[in-house]
Amino acid sequence: MKTLAAALFCLLASASFANAQTQTRIRAHVVSLDGDVLTVRTAAGKERKVHLTPKTSISYPRRLKLSDLKPGDYIGSAAMPGPDGMLVAREVHVFPEAQRGVGEGHYPWDLAPGSTMTNGGVSKVVKAANGQELTVQYKSGEKTIVVPPDVPVVTSQRGDRSLLVPGAYVFIGAQQAPDGTLTAQYLQATSKDGVKPPV
Repeated sequence: MKTLAAALFCLLASASFANAQTQTRIRAHVVSLDGDVLTVRTAAGKERKVHLTPKTSISYPRRLKLSDLKPGDYIGSAAMPGPDGMLVAREVHVFPEAQRGVGEGHYPWDLAPGSTMTNGGVSKVVKAANGQELTVQYKSGEKTIVVPPDVPVVTSQRGDRSLLVPGAYVFIGAQQAPDGTLTAQYLQATSKDGVKPPV
């Protein structure tokens, strides 16, 4: 089964589909699950209905330690530019080895205005006063990302619909049809231990 780790950072927002569907990301809390229809409420108070299919990947985050990051890991990191222009991580997601290469590159992200996503292999880890500095390499270049000690570092675990309880926070990647119908391709929900999707 394709995990969220496989889909989380794969440039879906910029893809164009032959069937005229577009890609959207939704951050919201679960209102209800009725059969295959998931109703969620965004931070703005808007309710949206998202259709689930047998192919919808459901997962949850498992927390890692900052010290677990090492050269050779394939990661994705949403980040913001700091005062000195260096990228400062908002989160770091460690991909399983089978998903090495997913979404590789450096591109805009929608976690916050000005945020970016960098997916690539860690070539160097340097301890710094403000956490750790990761050198992340991808096909067209490399970026140095500062990871403060309090930044969430996670990997994904396979989940199921039992996670979709009212109040659970979810991060959804969905296709939107021309008529507005939303169909989830992947979904990450708050774990039963309370670990919230950081992206």
